[in-house]
Amino acid sequence: MSMWQQIVVTLYAIVSLISFTQAFFEIKIKKNPFGITKHLTLLGIFVWGDAIVLGPFWFGVSTLILFLQDWNLFLLIVSLFWVVRSLGEVIYWIAEQFADKHRNPPATLLFYPLLKTDAIWFMYQLFWQCVLVISLIASLYFARAWLQ
Repeated sequence: MSMWQQIVVTLYAIVSLISFTQAFFEIKIKKNPFGITKHLTLLGIFVWGDAIVLGPFWFGVSTLILFLQDWNLFLLIVSLFWVVRSLGEVIYWIAEQFADKHRNPPATLLFYPLLKTDAIWFMYQLFWQCVLVISLIASLYFARAWLQ
């Protein structure tokens, strides 16, 4: 791996470890497992509860990649993660659309002012479907590169 690739993977490890530590504080002390974590979105961490699982996961992945020195494997793992994560988000937003009690009322969502209806839920579904397609294609591409 080149130096910049090692730096990226090392930053993943550091941010993952810090996010896990902060999540432990947010959940245990502040009782805030559903607090939004916009600055950790690229790691798939949307709320502090996610960081309890994903912090150690990304730290472990980063450590393994630094040991193996395999950038293509890192890209493959990241893209496969996003396949799974985005599929989960599609299911989540479909369930939210048809729920009797909404955890995410339309007016609280980011692009609600654009639509001003509960159509925002299927807008989120479509967004995550697009992420799913891109991640799936990327996974196939990176798998091919990794296997060669």
